[in-house]
Amino acid sequence: MTGHSHSTEEQLRDALDALAAEVRPTPGAYRRARADWRRRERKRRLILAILIAVVFGTANAVGLWALNHSDGNTHVIFSDTPVRQDPLGRIGQP
Repeated sequence: MTGHSHSTEEQLRDALDALAAEVRPTPGAYRRARADWRRRERKRRLILAILIAVVFGTANAVGLWALNHSDGNTHVIFSDTPVRQDPLGRIGQP
């Protein structure tokens, strides 16, 4: 049984070796593949940069629109008590 599988392995190895010996790469195939890869990488980076710019610009536009359409008197963060606006009172304090 072992001798038969060994023979099959040898036949398969010989067939694959013969097939590999007949394969010849086309001249410049590596350069073309590398140029194609670089082109796809540049395109991917450009699309990513455009997407980031669009998202950033949209977020800024929405934020500015929200700030321009808000009423400063109705949005109280803590309470309605007036804040003391005395810049001289803070002199000397850390």
